[in-house]
Amino acid sequence: MNRRSMTTVAKLTKTFGALAAAAALALAVPNSAYAAEGVLHINGQAHPDPSGCFAIDWFPSSVVNNTDAIAEVHTGPGCTGQVEQLVYPGETYHTETAQSVFVL
Repeated sequence: MNRRSMTTVAKLTKTFGALAAAAALALAVPNSAYAAEGVLHINGQAHPDPSGCFAIDWFPSSVVNNTDAIAEVHTGPGCTGQVEQLVYPGETYHTETAQSVFVL
């Protein structure tokens, strides 16, 4: 392979690498930037446009889901353990055992 061909191959490799990185970023960002629209209330505390895991600090507890997403109520801290209840948009759930809530 001559010097000119090697330069062309190197440029193509950089170009395809940049395109692959851009494509991966474009696919990853929409999923990671998603947050539910609305307000999730846990024991009266408002969490606007929630995303991720929220602790339940005392019992008995209430989860009021005024978002456009489903909230998973978990038996363990940090959204671990079993899913005790799915709280759909517009629903309220009362618990004496759950320790965390995850908004899908």
